Amino acid sequence: MTSSLRLESVGPHNVDAACDLVVRPEQEGVVASVARSLADAYAHGDTAWPRLVFDGDRLVGFVMGGFDPANPVDAFRCGIWRLNIAADQQGRGYGRFAVEAVCAEARRRGERRVTVLWVPHAHGPEDFYLRLGFRATGEKIHGQILGALSLE
Repeated sequence: MTSSLRLESVGPHNVDAACDLVVRPEQEGVVASVARSLADAYAHGDTAWPRLVFDGDRLVGFVMGGFDPANPVDAFRCGIWRLNIAADQQGRGYGRFAVEAVCAEARRRGERRVTVLWVPHAHGPEDFYLRLGFRATGEKIHGQILGALSLE
């Protein structure tokens, strides 16, 4: 991983490239497309935190955090809502960078815990999140496993 990694907000100049980002074919049923995620971000404008991941000038991923401290469901107060790393860019540390960026934003906002949901699937991200320190809570939401990471 290089020091040229950065996050960028989604805007008119990069939205088409963002929507063209695709994951591996076997992951398509496991994670929502970036276009779907951007629609969700629009609908949840006050709480969604969508960002593109760049390595230099190359778009390599998309991450969306969710920050809704007043949400009645604890799992939805602070978390990673979506993570897509381009099919040909996986395994290079971009996902870790994106997750760490959401965690840094959560800390900046005074949060102490970040959650994530994943689909239990052979090509799902469970092992990735567990390697980053998330732990399954034993709870399932909408058929997905809830993981949590303490920021303390």
